[in-house]
Amino acid sequence: MIARFSLARLSIGSRLFISAIVCSIIILFGAGIVLSAIYRRATERAFDERLQVYVQSVAANLASKNLSNVFDPYGLGDPRFTLPLSGWYWQVRTEGRPTPEVTSSLSLFGGRLPKLETLNIPAHDGSAREGYIIGPDERRLRLIERAIEFPDGSRFLVQIAGNADEIELTIQSFGKALWTSFGLLAFALGVTTIFQVRFGLLPLSRLSSEISAIRRGSSDHVGGKFPDDISPVADEINLLLDVNRDILARARTQVGNLAHALKTPLSVLINEVSDADTPLAQKVLEQTGIMRDQVNWHLDRARAAARAGAIGVATDIGPAVAGLERTFLKIYSDKNLVIETVLAPDLKFRGERQDLEEMLGNLVDNACKWARGQVTINASAFQDANGHPFIVFDVSDDGPGLPPEKRTEVIKRGERLDETVPGTGLGLSIVADLAKLYGGELSLDSTENGGLRALLRLPAV
Repeated sequence: MIARFSLARLSIGSRLFISAIVCSIIILFGAGIVLSAIYRRATERAFDERLQVYVQSVAANLASKNLSNVFDPYGLGDPRFTLPLSGWYWQVRTEGRPTPEVTSSLSLFGGRLPKLETLNIPAHDGSAREGYIIGPDERRLRLIERAIEFPDGSRFLVQIAGNADEIELTIQSFGKALWTSFGLLAFALGVTTIFQVRFGLLPLSRLSSEISAIRRGSSDHVGGKFPDDISPVADEINLLLDVNRDILARARTQVGNLAHALKTPLSVLINEVSDADTPLAQKVLEQTGIMRDQVNWHLDRARAAARAGAIGVATDIGPAVAGLERTFLKIYSDKNLVIETVLAPDLKFRGERQDLEEMLGNLVDNACKWARGQVTINASAFQDANGHPFIVFDVSDDGPGLPPEKRTEVIKRGERLDETVPGTGLGLSIVADLAKLYGGELSLDSTENGGLRALLRLPAV
């Protein structure tokens, strides 16, 4: 299934980069449009100034009545005005007469230029207009017209039109250069934005590395110097770590005090009735023994819960397993057991060594009790579906094993399936509860030769 894009899950670096790129594109695009409009207006103005020169030349010839040259009566001197449909035209219209006279350049080839006044184009100074029209050859023309009135009362409308393709070609050439330059500028801004984002977020990367070191147990505080806006965060994290350690220390002290407070009265009761042979004494002895076991179980669970909440604690697997192997080989030396260990390198349990030894010790002890001659301890690393690292301990024996229907029952607190073997029935229950406190789990299975296999999953660094 394809994961949906979520803006909320974007990293800070991605947010900064995307926002910078989007803003840069918007600014560059807006600037390009504005510059293109300014350049278009400047190009049109320059073109209009060329046409105005022709208008003034015609006006001067009209004033001097110099109409001698039949091909170019106004002396414009541009051969394009004589070439048919060249795109460059002039036209003089006599105003104020019942029948207006129209004189035009040979290039118009009998055509006529429309009046801008009829196209609702206003005069910007009262007598001159400029705008775009469609010429006799269906080309787009830039037209300037100006009304001229002489002292003798004669009036003329002078029109000069030029090919607007020159304007468009000039604007297109400028547009290509402009957008190419802006494209290169956008690329340069993207590269510099990546550098700025990485450089700006470098303190956060360092802070993340320091926190990861605390989680792995290789450090107990956030160290190093940070910028003024990140330093308070690092200080608050260190303060939180100190407060967490103080809370755990007080919890352990209170649990220890409670243990002493309960164990002493229970020990007194057991001593008082241990020598008596009455039914009441035997009952008291039995129940006080159960109470002591239950108190020990709950106190151990409380201690484990306090330790499981510790931050930045990690335990190497190798030394802990080696110590357990030596201990149980001595305890069960009369059985001549072989304990085989296969451990993946560099495994670390995210928790305290005391809890790891408590869980593995109970599993290995149970395996040694029922094994005929061999116990195997394997440890390997894996990641769950969310990418979180875990360690799987496989403690197997070559004993009689357990049927599937009994495997869940034996993990229950105080359950014992064979009263002939010493024990309280709390070992596997303690392991299951401790594993659950750390976010792990305990499950039972069978080996290929019918023995019992205990699979313990615990969080790793």
